[in-house]
Amino acid sequence: MCRPAQFGVYFCHGGFSGEDSLPPKSMGLTLADLARRITGFSTPLFGVSWNPPAAERDTVRAFLTFLEDRRVLFNPDFLEVEWQVQDSVQQIRQQCTATIAKLHDQSRAIAPLRSVRAACRRFLDEPRLDYRHFANRGPRDTDRPSFFTALGEFRAAIGIHIANLALLYQIELEPELASIVPAEDKD
Repeated sequence: MCRPAQFGVYFCHGGFSGEDSLPPKSMGLTLADLARRITGFSTPLFGVSWNPPAAERDTVRAFLTFLEDRRVLFNPDFLEVEWQVQDSVQQIRQQCTATIAKLHDQSRAIAPLRSVRAACRRFLDEPRLDYRHFANRGPRDTDRPSFFTALGEFRAAIGIHIANLALLYQIELEPELASIVPAEDKD
């Protein structure tokens, strides 16, 4: 029995299935798969002559490892509680600032990290749309459509930057974190 996951992926007993599927749970998203999702076509990875400095790669890896434990990025909606989501987004924003401070000014990781931090500020600061014509699904505060719309926008906004960091620094992503990476464009 399969149930829908994200981006056209279905979770089946024992793993993922479908054309746009992620690898089985025991494997992360490979760099080649990640490159296809970002570029839309298959190319030899890292054909350019840039190799990330080891210390910089370790700093980016530590940031991605931090994100792997942020449920706000991949939890199903029925498990999300608004105040916990806001707290987690605040922690991601703070981690971005701390990671940027560890990198040199010319680091290629600075721009994606600043973009992730900006997405965090946007999620926390911007007023949410009022969907007056949609009834709340239940008594919880997070049963508002505007909360889930903002959460989806947040996940989509940072998914591309996570993918870029992983590609730049040749770091494979865990399946949960990879679930917010944009799907491969097959058109």
